[in-house]
Parts: sequence; C-alpha cells; structure tokens
Amino acid sequence: MKLTGIDHFVLTVEDVDASCAFYGELGADVVTFGAGRTAIRFGDQKINLHPTDADVDVVASRPTPGAGDFCLVTETPIEEVERELRERGIEIVEGPVTRTGTRGPITSLYFRDPDDNLVEIGSYEDARAGTTGCER
Repeated sequence: MKLTGIDHFVLTVEDVDASCAFYGELGADVVTFGAGRTAIRFGDQKINLHPTDADVDVVASRPTPGAGDFCLVTETPIEEVERELRERGIEIVEGPVTRTGTRGPITSLYFRDPDDNLVEIGSYEDARAGTTGCER
C-alpha cells in the first residue's frame, strides 16, 4: 500500500454556519455534498464539518469541538496574513515563528477558530526567504 496524501478530515463543530462564516472569511469555499452535509474547501483539500448533533454513522470515538489542530498553507506573505487576521479581530496566539512543515521550514501564525480548534497558517515562501516576521 502506498498512501499519497490527505483528501479530507473532519471537525466536529457546535455551529456549522459560524464555522462556514469564519473559514469563508479566510478564503474557504463552502461546499454541500451528500445528504446536505457541509464542508469547507481550500484548493484540493476539504474539511468536513460535523455538527455535535450530527446523525452520521461513522465518526471518531469521541468527536469533540475544539480538539482539532491543523495547518493551512498560504502563498501570501505571512506579514499580510497577520495583518488580515488582526483586521478581522482574530487573536494570534503565537507567531510568526519558524517551524518544520511537510516540505521543510515554514513560517507560521497560530490562532483559534470559533470552536477553539488550533489553526496554523504557514508560508514556505517566507521561510525560504528567511523572513520570520519576528523583527517588530
């Protein structure tokens, strides 16, 4: 068996509409699929949203809002991402900091979504350019 990537993952959320609005502000496409299920899509990947009262047959053993911790990748300079997040009133809990992503060094910002999931936005371009955004 050779696994080649991640197609989607699932977040359990208290309010699907609030999650769609939050991630839509970050550039996600909101998509409906199956029997009226909802997901947010960034490029070729998607995050399915399961409400806490979802009637879905196969779920994690303990689906819990706020248990997610994931990284989204951007081509936008991290300073611009930081500015846009602050303009939207989103509190940055850490960053910009240099981390190790799948493809190497990545410069990242961390914040929380409406369910308290930890969201990281990272830029490989800034890491390659040596920009950390920490020189304030």
